[in-house]
Amino acid sequence: MATTTIQVSREARDHLAELAKERGLSIGQVVEELVAQQPTAAQRAARLAADREVVRSLIGLDISDEEFEQAPDVLGNIYKIAAEKVRTAARGNAA
Repeated sequence: MATTTIQVSREARDHLAELAKERGLSIGQVVEELVAQQPTAAQRAARLAADREVVRSLIGLDISDEEFEQAPDVLGNIYKIAAEKVRTAARGNAA
């Protein structure tokens, strides 16, 4: 694998060095982790297209991208419901 040098502020370098030390990694490995966690817009679009193809093949229907866009955010709604339940439980425990 070819490597390169990037210029960052001393503060950023020191911060990365501390993160690396805490994790037992090199600064380069920490940067690689950050890159893996932050896909580009093109990578996100490719993943979305691939995920939609999987859904289409699993349910056996040819759903258009426009139909996907109009569909409810099921996972987002589940997260909202779960968060509300946690908040309600926390308020109940605090009383």
